[in-house]
Amino acid sequence: MVGGRDIFFVSNSFDELGGVTTWSHQMARLFLKRGHRIHIVGITDSDVPQDLGGRLPYPTTTLYEVRPPKVGPALGLKGKLNLVERLRRAARTAGMHEQAAKLSRMFNAARPGAVVIVTQVWAMEWVRLADTSNVTVIGMSHESYEYSKATSRFGRVKKYFAEADHLLLLTQEDADLWIRQGLDNVGYMPNPLPFMPDEPSQRTEKVVLSMGRLTDQKGIDMLLDAWAEAASLNPDWVLQIYGDGEDEEALKKQCTHLGLDSSVEWRGRTSDVPGALRGGSVFVQSSRGEGFPLALMEAMAAAVPCAAFDCAPGVREIIRDGEDGLLAAPGNTHELAQRLNTLMSDQELRDQMGELARKNIQRYTTDEIVRRWEELFAFLER
Repeated sequence: MVGGRDIFFVSNSFDELGGVTTWSHQMARLFLKRGHRIHIVGITDSDVPQDLGGRLPYPTTTLYEVRPPKVGPALGLKGKLNLVERLRRAARTAGMHEQAAKLSRMFNAARPGAVVIVTQVWAMEWVRLADTSNVTVIGMSHESYEYSKATSRFGRVKKYFAEADHLLLLTQEDADLWIRQGLDNVGYMPNPLPFMPDEPSQRTEKVVLSMGRLTDQKGIDMLLDAWAEAASLNPDWVLQIYGDGEDEEALKKQCTHLGLDSSVEWRGRTSDVPGALRGGSVFVQSSRGEGFPLALMEAMAAAVPCAAFDCAPGVREIIRDGEDGLLAAPGNTHELAQRLNTLMSDQELRDQMGELARKNIQRYTTDEIVRRWEELFAFLER
């Protein structure tokens, strides 16, 4: 498109910790290089902001100065008659319309061909109240169908994203499952490779790496159980855990209880992911649920072979089991320990899988993924 498009990213918060934020700002910079005009919008401030690397080359807006009041479902007659709850609900609804009006003004000022990418379904609750007659709305779910199904987001995806011009999942498998739920606007788009380091890991250090927030979803409790078994077979290896989060204290207590303090290092958050990956020889992911995990892609780009729970279609699309990494049944800590031991005890296998991982992950280069986005924009504009 001559002169580029206006592209809005709308998320829960523009700088909250997590893969959605990382993805949003990576895509924003890629689109900016292609001549598009970018604006990133967050509904509210984040609890824990992510380090976005200094001044951004595009504007950001947060709609709410003060967070909207939380409301629960109005259950039964008593709930519907609760005056305090009714007032809180009315205030929230009025506030939503007020903030949606801000979105309407942004969208109405956009040039023809503008696109709104709604990265999370909660944010879609505001976008659907806005005037979107001048823009194409693309909704996204960055988690697997099965993981979403176990949350309140499942019903909201069906309700709110059905109104979008297009809904993108991260894999064909997940897209097909949502189509079976009656959605007729569904496609898929994998995440782009976050980076391709010039200097990959040499896999010489006896270090297993884990990176991610210390939350229930990331399953670090299960990783510690698996590590207790794997470390007993490889006592000269260390597990380095990068990340922080609300479960940190409980996880450290579990680590001590398992007698692992001498073989587990809690590294906190890092701003140098490529540097951390260069210091590792194996990467492990123990998540209960994922979408298309950037951490696995980053590790593979650094030539670090991965062992992971096969918890989502995106995981098994990224890792070719037995070729460039190893998968374990979701939640099976004994099997994950076995996969770790296989990689930890065999230098030749680590090197073979690590080099193949670095080669194979390049099928998700930024050029390829941006090309697919541009084709989607053109298709939806017709």
